[in-house]
Amino acid sequence: MADRKTSTTDSHSSPTIELMRLDDKHIHESKSAQNTHAKTQHELQTPINNDDLESTSTSTTSPPPSSDPTALQHWNKPRGNIARFAASFYAMFVFGLSDAAYGALLPYLEQYYNLSYTVVSLIFLCPFAGYAIAAFTNSWFHHKFGQRGIALVAPGCHVVAYIVLSLHLPWPVVVSFTCLAGFGNGLIDAAWSSWAGHMEAGNILEGSLHAFYALGCTFSPLIATSLVVRRGVPWYYFYYMLTGLSFVALVTSTSTFWSKTGAVYVREHPRVPGQSSTKLALRNRVTWLCCVFFLIYVGAEVALGGWIVSFMLHVRRATPYASGIIGTGFWAGMTVGRSLLGVVTHSLITYTNQPHKSGLFHRLRLTERSVVTVYIVCAIGLELLFWLVPSITASAVAVAFLGMFLGPIFPSGIIMATKLLPNHLHIPSVGFSTALGGTGGAIFPFAVGAIAQEKGVQVLQPVVLSMLVVLLLVWLCFPRLKVHDRAE
Repeated sequence: MADRKTSTTDSHSSPTIELMRLDDKHIHESKSAQNTHAKTQHELQTPINNDDLESTSTSTTSPPPSSDPTALQHWNKPRGNIARFAASFYAMFVFGLSDAAYGALLPYLEQYYNLSYTVVSLIFLCPFAGYAIAAFTNSWFHHKFGQRGIALVAPGCHVVAYIVLSLHLPWPVVVSFTCLAGFGNGLIDAAWSSWAGHMEAGNILEGSLHAFYALGCTFSPLIATSLVVRRGVPWYYFYYMLTGLSFVALVTSTSTFWSKTGAVYVREHPRVPGQSSTKLALRNRVTWLCCVFFLIYVGAEVALGGWIVSFMLHVRRATPYASGIIGTGFWAGMTVGRSLLGVVTHSLITYTNQPHKSGLFHRLRLTERSVVTVYIVCAIGLELLFWLVPSITASAVAVAFLGMFLGPIFPSGIIMATKLLPNHLHIPSVGFSTALGGTGGAIFPFAVGAIAQEKGVQVLQPVVLSMLVVLLLVWLCFPRLKVHDRAE
């Protein structure tokens, strides 16, 4: 009887017990799921080790957003960046040697081929086509071949172009192959500028990168003038040297960036699903502001650097050697500006945006926008001095300081763009704007030459002054940086 009662009790209580067991199981599974979710969230929020990105091809974890400071690489982390920066600095140095050579060799090209101002100015205009192609293919190159592709193709274009120029073939052939050199220049300028700009202490790194370009521009007229004037050799001997240096750049760039394939780039910079990065960049107002800004800046820089030797020869009546030295002074000033003022810009912005600073300027908050405004105003004043004081000595001093204040403007513009744009638009937007903006280095020097054909080379000064004023107005159109961006 007792057994029957027990049995009956068990049979009646079993549904309740079963429900309690199910509840316990459900609670256990819920806690387990919460723990798993928390672990997953922690893993997703943990920053990716950059060395792992280079050595692993199967990771699917996305890098943190650009607003997260941990997303920024350093010049020495991963350690492969040290060699990459060295190769990039050297490539920019060779790029500068090439760019400034056109202006230094311009009078001798006129004599050798018996050309007018307008026709010889084609050597500035023809690279426009190469730059334009680089602007539209830069993002595709990165996604398809990565930085390895840039490191292989860009110096390769230089080697081929400079071999042709060193053969001193007929003028149409020579000027046509400057398009190929322009394509290589556009790829290098856009790729390495975008890469350095999105790093810790970007102002310093970007300034250093472009300081090596300016250093090449400094040595270029000095070497070219010494070869042609002092040694009495033909102009094309300069391109024998440039061919060898470009081949070294091909080897160093390819070897250091060999691991940075297209797959690595896509993993580090994932696209927005269903959207083209280039199309997204072209819809962004900042991209087009950068295009106009870089177009005018590079145009003013190359117009000055390209025509200053001819201006000093024909307007200031300086000797050929003195004219070449003054042209060198412009690029030397730019080298100092990019290396020294780049550090000054970074230090000023960092210090004035410290939360607990004290002293006379404790309320001052500086950004790239305010600092570069001062640089452009100083450049306008020095350009007026260069134009209005007809002295060779005054011209030499004004030109050197003009180069110094123009120097940090381009790198600071790239830093401004990387702070205003999301991470996935850095390469397509900055790459497009720097490459397309680089066409200003073809259009405006050609325009100066075309006008000089009718009015004389003295038109250089009012043209450059007007460009600097417009440059200031365009710069002031950039959006103001948010508070959290100022201290980055």
